[in-house]
Amino acid sequence: MYLTLYFFDGDPRSLIAAHERMLAEHYPARTLTLNALVRTQTGVAVVDACPSRDVFEAFAASGEFRDAPTAAGLPEPRIQPLGDVERLHVADAAVST
Repeated sequence: MYLTLYFFDGDPRSLIAAHERMLAEHYPARTLTLNALVRTQTGVAVVDACPSRDVFEAFAASGEFRDAPTAAGLPEPRIQPLGDVERLHVADAAVST
């Protein structure tokens, strides 16, 4: 699993609503490996996982990815690839359903 951070600057409430629109219209929950939305001092950040770096690179270069955030009302993200996950633990209580 390969993690990437996407930073979106602006009003967090508007960005959260736009992120929800983008997921609903383009990336339903059943298609996501890991996607966490975090409120930051400058807006929001999304921690997202792809199965591999190759899959991430193909996704990041795709027209679908370039168009989906804008169509949902998100600004262009700053993208920070993080790397391969070596270990992951998530407590049951941390997962919302």
